[in-house]
Amino acid sequence: MKTVGFALLAAGKGTRLKVDIPKALCPALGLTLIDHVILAIKSFTHQAQIPNELSVIVGHKKEEIIDYLNTKKYGVHYLVQKEQRGTGDALRSYFSERPENKRTDYTFVVCADTPLIQTETFLKIWKKFESEPHLNAIAATFKLSDPKGYGRILRAASGFRIIEEKDASDTERLISEVNSGFYLVKTSYLLEQLDGLDNKNKSGEFYLTDIFKTNSAVEALEFKNPQEFLGVNTLEQLDEVTNILRRRKNSTLMNSGVVMYNADSIWVDQEVSVAPGVHLHPFCALYGKSSVEQGAVIENGSIIKNSLIKAQAQIHSHSVIEDSVVGPKAQIGPFARIRPDSDVGEEAKVGNFVELKKSKLHKGVKVSHLSYVGDAEIGEESNIGCGFITCNYDGREKHKTSIGKGVFVGSDVQVVAPIKIGDKSFIAAGSTITKDVPSDGFAIARGSQTTKEGMAHRFLKAKK
Repeated sequence: MKTVGFALLAAGKGTRLKVDIPKALCPALGLTLIDHVILAIKSFTHQAQIPNELSVIVGHKKEEIIDYLNTKKYGVHYLVQKEQRGTGDALRSYFSERPENKRTDYTFVVCADTPLIQTETFLKIWKKFESEPHLNAIAATFKLSDPKGYGRILRAASGFRIIEEKDASDTERLISEVNSGFYLVKTSYLLEQLDGLDNKNKSGEFYLTDIFKTNSAVEALEFKNPQEFLGVNTLEQLDEVTNILRRRKNSTLMNSGVVMYNADSIWVDQEVSVAPGVHLHPFCALYGKSSVEQGAVIENGSIIKNSLIKAQAQIHSHSVIEDSVVGPKAQIGPFARIRPDSDVGEEAKVGNFVELKKSKLHKGVKVSHLSYVGDAEIGEESNIGCGFITCNYDGREKHKTSIGKGVFVGSDVQVVAPIKIGDKSFIAAGSTITKDVPSDGFAIARGSQTTKEGMAHRFLKAKK
């Protein structure tokens, strides 16, 4: 079986982006540019069942790229282009630093800044090579009405050449067919051609494009949709490709049965999972590796980050949920904040202007209004009144509040942790509880009321 080595070019500085991170690590719909390309490669090799090796050629800020990709565990190799001397020089590093790459039958050259590339494109190039085994190399091309900045394709009766814009004549610059930067090449042919490259051009670089020649067994394979080859060199282009990715993701979700109201306003990161039957309302945003199960509703303006929203849960408008779990048929918000490590149980309710942090609410718990619950666990069917606060921080350490099942807590209650409140107990409104309360206990901790008749006028200011 034929083997393929992938040379993923990620050594560029990306100076026009004007950001302090490597171009390959620029964010696009919850992933980086290079993530999108690697995932497309892995999907292609899986579908085509091709033995392969993937090497990332790094240079500028190489440590950041290597550290990031190591966290993703893609199983890639890293090769360093020590000087920025062109794509031809990058491929020389690809072979010299890892001689094993010379043993592959084919080499796929891929750009790390093209996140719109799709599995089908790799398959089309591969099938072309399989159907015409006499070919030494294929370059993917496309046409643009404004080809400025791209290398032009100079076709001939046999073979073709690629001329970079800096080196092109005025007539050659009028050519609309351009180079994508994606090539599939027989490795033996590529090694032969690399030996003969020179840098006699206006950039003083070794162009990999010089391996394509007239009167040679090379072919320019034109793709009708130039969109997927869009590279990222500016922040405007980054925004453009990100929005295309967002529309693709939303289209895929809608085709699977996800209901979107004003899809253009909805943001769903690439790795987010949304089940059929979910309703997503305008201006909601789902980030990271969030998952939303069947029948859940995410209302206007709500933000979900790395969280699990279980079946038929309702996230009312303008709520924020981070690194947490919301159980089946639970209700959140409106205007609630669920901070990391919280777990809202089945049919529980977290109402408006309630904040949870590192807390677990069991089935049927209600915390309906204007409360803060931090470092706490609340048992089934307990009801927490308006204005409840867990005083969980003593200035040095956090402490836990434990509230049992079926507890009633009145309005404007503070509990000073660490503290335990037993099952089916009752905490009177306006209390500050500093001691444990046993099951079936009644606790009240507030000053007695004093009423002075006929004294109110002394404190009320008369209107002038």
